[in-house]
Amino acid sequence: QLFVMMENIRPRFNFGNKAEVVKLRKRKSKLHNKEDKCAPSNGVLGAHLALFCVAFRLANCFLVQSSFVPDEYWQSLEVSHNMVFTYPLGTNFTYGYLTWEWKAGIRGYSYPLFFACIYKILHLINYDSVYLLIWLPRVIQALLAAFADVKFYLLIRTMESPDVAKWTFFCHLCSWFTWYCCTRTLTNTMETTSKKYLSLVALAVIVRPTALIVWLPLLMYHFWQEENKLRLITHHCIPIGVLTVGISTLIDCLFYDKWTLVQLNFLKFNILHGVAEFYGSHPWHWYFTQGFAVVIGPHLPFFLHGCTLASKRYRLLLVTIVWTITVYSLLAHKEFRFIYPVLPFCMVFCGISLANLKNWRRAAAYGLLVANLVPALYTGLVHQRGTLDVMSHLQKLCDTNSLSAQPQPDVLFLMPCHSTPFYSHIHCPLRMRFLECPPDLGEEGYVDEAENFFDDPLQWLRISFPHKSSMPTHLVLFDVLEKEILTFLEGNKFIRTAVIFHTHVPEGRVGGSIFIYERH
Repeated sequence: QLFVMMENIRPRFNFGNKAEVVKLRKRKSKLHNKEDKCAPSNGVLGAHLALFCVAFRLANCFLVQSSFVPDEYWQSLEVSHNMVFTYPLGTNFTYGYLTWEWKAGIRGYSYPLFFACIYKILHLINYDSVYLLIWLPRVIQALLAAFADVKFYLLIRTMESPDVAKWTFFCHLCSWFTWYCCTRTLTNTMETTSKKYLSLVALAVIVRPTALIVWLPLLMYHFWQEENKLRLITHHCIPIGVLTVGISTLIDCLFYDKWTLVQLNFLKFNILHGVAEFYGSHPWHWYFTQGFAVVIGPHLPFFLHGCTLASKRYRLLLVTIVWTITVYSLLAHKEFRFIYPVLPFCMVFCGISLANLKNWRRAAAYGLLVANLVPALYTGLVHQRGTLDVMSHLQKLCDTNSLSAQPQPDVLFLMPCHSTPFYSHIHCPLRMRFLECPPDLGEEGYVDEAENFFDDPLQWLRISFPHKSSMPTHLVLFDVLEKEILTFLEGNKFIRTAVIFHTHVPEGRVGGSIFIYERH
């Protein structure tokens, strides 16, 4: 949505040389008239472009069958599923699970509510199959991405020549990281694809407060260029801000069942208390030395070349890119997806570079396409797909005969917490549990269950399950754990029933394969 908003903000930013507005009399000739007749109208071009983008992103959607980060499920689909399909199933058991963030009130319900409405409609018309619950949100995200693609191209056409616009759009579609992320149910994806642009900025900030980092330089420039600053504040900023925050707060209060200002809680926990560091930290230079290079990928030399060629009117975009990466560098917890929203800005410079290569343009374009195609297909179809495939195996336990059997299926995930999605990918009242890992918020009796387990897996299992009657019927674990708990598995008659490929690059507690063990 960055470029949807940029299209609205562009006239205020005065992109382009003011001299360009001088109208020059066109020389009428037969050749000129013939070109005019052959040129497609904006409506025809827009329709063809929209159809192409929709087809492209739908293919993109179905060719991404891997997992990226836990948030794409635990901060969206799992919450939505919990909102619609929550049924009590006995003592201390609920059909659904919310992570600690939702108990602490640092996440807003506005984004999950979007998918919850879709789930509710499917439920009402009795079409809430697990396949639709998984793929329909992804398809909708793909359509939003296609809409953003169209707006991106049309915006660049107003800023640059058709040649530059074409190559910028080509670079955008080639990006392996955009392919990898744009159809996922991540708030960062919505942040990248979101009445005037101020409303959309407000929406992006409500969905993810850190979106303000990207937009701050652009908003400041808008304020600086605006002649009637007081009117901008009183007639636009304040009404839009109050309305957006008000609606968001009402939604959150409704679902939290108490007055909750999520945006304030988010800043308090992540900035003041540094809770985000609990999930890992990197050195300050990580984005500059590794993160940005990975995200922009094979486009990097074209981006650097384009920066040397771009005119001064693009200085604002470059400042926004540098500003965003710098601010995120000050935060200890870093992830590739955090800087994803600046990627479309980078494509502008890449397009300028390709358009100016002239003799080497076609060879460079083919090289760029192939260099992005390999990581796009590998990360989408191969790398880290096991945590999704294992849920398909477990979903077979939802068979009516299985759930009515004695003992009923009971699944325990002995993996790093939130390694897999949960009930949104099972959609049945199957008993499941995983190792929890909430951060220490100063509460009494705090326990990091996952850390305790991995400190001594065998001891943890013996203490947790002193009697066979209390044991789960199924265990799900990475292959790297098997040797450590092999005596427990053999002593309690657990048989390996499935081996599922996950990745060629195992790391730490995350192995190359996932094993499913069943107790006999």
